[in-house]
Amino acid sequence: MADEDVELADPEQQLGSDTEGPPEQGDEEGGVIFVLEKASLEAGKVGKTYQLLNCDDHSNFLRKHKRDPALYRPDIVHQALLAILDSPLNKAGRLKALYVKTDKNVLIQVNPHIRIPRTFKRFCGLMVQLLQKLSIRATNGSDKLLRVVKQPVTRHLPVGARRVGMSFSAPKVVQLKDYVAAAGPKSTIVFVVGAMAHGKIEADYLDDFVAISEFPLSAACCIGRICNALELMWGIL
Repeated sequence: MADEDVELADPEQQLGSDTEGPPEQGDEEGGVIFVLEKASLEAGKVGKTYQLLNCDDHSNFLRKHKRDPALYRPDIVHQALLAILDSPLNKAGRLKALYVKTDKNVLIQVNPHIRIPRTFKRFCGLMVQLLQKLSIRATNGSDKLLRVVKQPVTRHLPVGARRVGMSFSAPKVVQLKDYVAAAGPKSTIVFVVGAMAHGKIEADYLDDFVAISEFPLSAACCIGRICNALELMWGIL
């Protein structure tokens, strides 16, 4: 792929007014919120079209501009989103909200009812469209399936919800089914999972920071374990 005539899209875009405060945690039924941190979602203009930069298709360009291609892994967030949205947990209505924060500090709100493209190529096209237009509406209605929202993410999280960061390097390893059971079936838990190739999440809004395995896990595998533990607690088959 030719590298000439390439420019990067500016992730700092003007957002509309969003003045409402964080929602309060209800006491009706429990739920879960996922925040995917440090996702690699950066659009660049390659030739005459915008593309989602990734290590497979744009490695020469990234090296030319002294960037590490190994860090450009939008496939990680694609797999993570599929793991969340395809889960019985989501289909049972327990996914209350889903956010993606990119490594360029763009915060994306994902509607739990969206059908994310199954193929990576189509996913890339959708993300480029989102980064340019700031929102994606349903084809058969006015609902926004994806939209860029104002930061910080804490302004969108329920008051009182426990915020838990997941990392292999966390100081303690927990048995996840016992951990979520201790929170109780009527609670809403926020799980913060890294969606980057290397490193760990550095979020200052966490109440706890835990590991759920003695081995490093991919984002999708970590999410699968979280969903399974919650499904067991809520009796979702």
